[in-house]
Amino acid sequence: MLPRVDPVLHGEWDASAPLTEEQATNFDRDGYLVLKNWFSADEVALLQAEMDRVLANPDHLARETVVTEANRHEVRSIFDIHAQNPVMGRLAADERLAGIAQFLLDDQVYVHQSRLNYKPGFEGKEFYWHSDFETWHAEDGMPRMRALSMSVLLAENGPQNGPLMLIPGSQRIFISCVGETPEDHHKSSLKSQHVGVPDKPTLIQLADENGIDAPTGGPGTVVIFDCNTMHGSNGNITPYPRANAFFVYNAVSNQLVEPFAASRTRPGYLAAREVHPIYPIAGRLTEQAA
Repeated sequence: MLPRVDPVLHGEWDASAPLTEEQATNFDRDGYLVLKNWFSADEVALLQAEMDRVLANPDHLARETVVTEANRHEVRSIFDIHAQNPVMGRLAADERLAGIAQFLLDDQVYVHQSRLNYKPGFEGKEFYWHSDFETWHAEDGMPRMRALSMSVLLAENGPQNGPLMLIPGSQRIFISCVGETPEDHHKSSLKSQHVGVPDKPTLIQLADENGIDAPTGGPGTVVIFDCNTMHGSNGNITPYPRANAFFVYNAVSNQLVEPFAASRTRPGYLAAREVHPIYPIAGRLTEQAA
């Protein structure tokens, strides 16, 4: 367990910031922030319809970007969605997301990774505890903790249907995980991760010292969390599915180098090695805008 070297909030707040001073302070303190009803009902309806359309016919997508549940055919995640779908591409560039990322990271940003996540009712599987930076540093060659994730909720996330869980304050400790990175680790870790995760005594200590939060919210809510915040989610055995559009923003100055603890890089749909800076777009989400 090593103390963090990089800041969490890279920029300094002023009145022109896209977040309030309290929101910026809370993100710095907790390593995450919840913005409820961040998108309107009409915009959410558009995103849900697009998500359903993609899920109903994933055959037109690049095959390697569609990840199914372990030992099942249900779709677990669809990666590189911002590049494969114009509506999701427009969402990734929206100033209500990308503009906030630029402020928090104090730099121009690009999409390091994007995906649609599905956790269907009755059978949605868990995502085990992990810090994203551990993987992005070891397997992708991300140099510094200057990246963050944004989850746009597209279904009700309640306390029962496997919401995201986070350990507040954990962003200030880097957990070095035991084990050597297996060859082509992503082929198994995207379904169920067992390497690059913290050990149980470490998790117990983090949870005892900081607690566990499980923010909930309706469709249109956005959950932002730092690249080093420890997080995971339980399985979903309720009848109520959970789904979200998920974007990882990395600072342009923090673009990837060679992996720090893997024999070769992961595919580009998991870790973008071509940097395409985002120029945030203002305005409501519409099919025409996409």
